[in-house]
Amino acid sequence: MSAKNKSSVSKASNYKEMGEFWDIHDATDYLDDKKKVDVTIAIDHEITYCALDNQLSQLLQKVAKKHGVSSDTLVNIWLQEKLQEEKVC
Repeated sequence: MSAKNKSSVSKASNYKEMGEFWDIHDATDYLDDKKKVDVTIAIDHEITYCALDNQLSQLLQKVAKKHGVSSDTLVNIWLQEKLQEEKVC
């Protein structure tokens, strides 16, 4: 954070100063100083954890890396393909 980009409330010029300010101040004391903004949050997925055998997990990670995606993404792609084959989707 450069000097010209000071925090609007704390007037801190770096993250350390900002942290020190908020360690001793309460954000609710500054609510009147803030402007309202509209925020829309779209949550279109749910996270479900499944236990995997260690060897299976390691192989999955290798294949995912080979394809340049995360193992989570690869599992989602493969499951979606399999469910389409089963005509569930």
